[in-house]
Amino acid sequence: MHRVLAETYPEAGCELDFDDAFQLLVVTVLSAQTTDRRVNAVRPTLFAAYPDPAAMAAAPREDLERIVGPLGFFRAKTDALLKLSAALVERYDAQVPGRLEDLVTLPGVGRKTANVVLGNAFDVPGITVDTHFGRLVRRFGWTTETDPVKVEHAIAAMFPKSDWTMLSHRLIWHGRRRCHAKKPACGACPLARLCPSFGEGPTDPEVAAALVTTQGPA
Repeated sequence: MHRVLAETYPEAGCELDFDDAFQLLVVTVLSAQTTDRRVNAVRPTLFAAYPDPAAMAAAPREDLERIVGPLGFFRAKTDALLKLSAALVERYDAQVPGRLEDLVTLPGVGRKTANVVLGNAFDVPGITVDTHFGRLVRRFGWTTETDPVKVEHAIAAMFPKSDWTMLSHRLIWHGRRRCHAKKPACGACPLARLCPSFGEGPTDPEVAAALVTTQGPA
């Protein structure tokens, strides 16, 4: 199934725009409960004003709130960015650490965010268990676990470490484009003959094809 996904989505990768590890850390935190496209839209303004942890830690709250306002939950997200940036300055000399055990000590950073940063900014293999990934591995019958950490460990045991980051990208891309939560495009799915959940969505090829999106909505 992973080989089929690799053939289907050769361009799969992180859909958040970033130039360095700090930017990726920040945009990943901001991506909670909003779309990657919205985060990408505010990114240039955000980092033009506050390009590094020291600058962001010193940012006036109202200015940050105005920039991240379109993303929703702007007060909580502003608070997260201020605390995160301050912690980087105080604990890590304003550098993003490259170890999971350090990243998860930062305010607002859990294993999912840490693995995104490790896999895409540091080339350290990691499995990103977001809602798409968790839904798909259960649909595929790869695991029955629902706790994200247990899902991460269960899938990690099934694949070589070198596959972890790209496996995450490919499942997330598939979940955003075909294997939707409410109505998966089963009749237009390259995994149809392999998937134990085939039939949860429309199996008619034309009906299913209309459900396929070219870009992930979230």
